[in-house]
Amino acid sequence: MKVLRYVIFWMALCLTFSQGYRILGVFAFQGKSHFIMFEALMKSLAKKGHQIDAITSFHLKKPLVNITELVVIPSQMKLVNNISYDQMRLILTGLPVRTVATLGGNEVCENLRLPEIQKLIHEPSKNPPYDVILMEIFGANCFAVLGHVLNIPIIGVSSSALYPWHNHLIGNPENLAILPNNLLNFINQMNFWQRTYNVLNTIFNKKYFNHLTGYQDEQIKKYVGPNLPSVRELEKSISLILVNSYFPLNGIRPITQAHIEVGGLHVQDDNSKLPPELEKWLDESKDGFIYFSFGSMIKIESFPIHILHIFYKSFGKISPVKVLMKIPNPEELPPGLPKNVRISPWLPQLKILKHRNLKAFITHGGLMGTQEAISCGVPMIGIPLFADQFINIDNYVKKNIAVKLDYENLSEDDMDAALNAILYNSTYRETARLIGQKFLDRPLNPIDTANFWIEYIVKYGKDALRSPAMDLNWWQIELLDVYAFLLLVTIVTIYITTRLILMLLNVFSSNANAKVSRAKKMK
Repeated sequence: MKVLRYVIFWMALCLTFSQGYRILGVFAFQGKSHFIMFEALMKSLAKKGHQIDAITSFHLKKPLVNITELVVIPSQMKLVNNISYDQMRLILTGLPVRTVATLGGNEVCENLRLPEIQKLIHEPSKNPPYDVILMEIFGANCFAVLGHVLNIPIIGVSSSALYPWHNHLIGNPENLAILPNNLLNFINQMNFWQRTYNVLNTIFNKKYFNHLTGYQDEQIKKYVGPNLPSVRELEKSISLILVNSYFPLNGIRPITQAHIEVGGLHVQDDNSKLPPELEKWLDESKDGFIYFSFGSMIKIESFPIHILHIFYKSFGKISPVKVLMKIPNPEELPPGLPKNVRISPWLPQLKILKHRNLKAFITHGGLMGTQEAISCGVPMIGIPLFADQFINIDNYVKKNIAVKLDYENLSEDDMDAALNAILYNSTYRETARLIGQKFLDRPLNPIDTANFWIEYIVKYGKDALRSPAMDLNWWQIELLDVYAFLLLVTIVTIYITTRLILMLLNVFSSNANAKVSRAKKMK
């Protein structure tokens, strides 16, 4: 019987591997929070029997047999745990669209020159050939040229909801009357002026992104070859986009079949163990603890000393409730840390968020971390710093699962009030648990959803989910030509009707005058 089980196991294993596809993963942007989702996707696909060759900016934490790090792009700047308060303020002075188009776009496209990528372009592997490309959808759409060169479908992966310049890639409908773009924090029903601003802001961002990233045409010609389609043409060859969103958090919206929601895909327990000392501290926090992290880039210790002192004083007041803080460089913290606060340069976030003694999460509002907290039913105190963090936290405040603070105008009273609300108002925790249940409750979990649609495109071709809107101009999609025609018909009809009425009136008037004239003559 034992031998039979082994035989069945190996047969099943061989069958799994024989059905796997060869996938090229292109995740070249140096954003650690983005890569968390992409790494989870690649590892999950590898476990399902697919072979992944990866072009990334980060080494995998735990490499798997089915994943080959084809290229690990050398870092141009250290972003992980290295952005100070002053650098963050500098980032805020620029437009998000410019940052995405340049830092996350044109600069990333320069990696097309790397020898390993050049070899992939000019000497592609054919034993076996690639079946599909998974590519980050952010700013570097130049990498869509790989799909053209290898003649295989491209599947986009977005670590956030789609930006204004992404929807047209798959013909995704935009209803700007009810849906603000995700660079704006309009979370309630928009009034007239907000709708107007939403339209103008969306048009500006699209035009400006296309203007800035038009440079990628030159990069494609320089590093890949002449006579290739433009980046605007190449990006429209994307078959579908796996989007890190899901309607319980992001709201109801019209989407095309090529917009696949896989929000929370990265929320996967790797079955690792907590460090014994940390586990002991968490278990012994019988009065509960708060977890505090500003993600994978921001250095909390670099914040102005008056803000850090507000944290210190407010945290000391909630003792015996403890606070666990992720601090990349603990030696840079000013003295005076309360005794109920524990600090560490690295913490296993998902394990901590799942701990039974956790009361709340203080966060900058990054999408990955807040999705993890929501999945675990944990309420939040949000202190947004930049990008989509503001709309994320505003959305969570509206759903009654978070309290928002403004770091620029933070006072000790504000911090005290937020801590007391999140700790002692049970509404936040109850609502967070309910929203977490809704977020997790779906017909297929995110990774299985992603796997199904990836295989669907490989089996049925790159145009299997292509929207008819892709073949229309924007004015045709908006039915402006139809409205113009109907308006013209209406105007012509009114004009002809008016002319006929006037003619008839003239005829009647002439007849009446003639009768009057005849009557006068008869007299």
